[in-house]
Amino acid sequence: MEVNTIGLDLAKNVFQAHGADAAGAIVFRKQLRR
Repeated sequence: MEVNTIGLDLAKNVFQAHGADAAGAIVFRKQLRR
């Protein structure tokens, strides 16, 4: 489970972060509130 890419969606109230490995498969997905 090695994260190669991290994506971040910066919305107004809820941030979403996800990590993908080298093959592009999602490793984790997390919702964060302000």
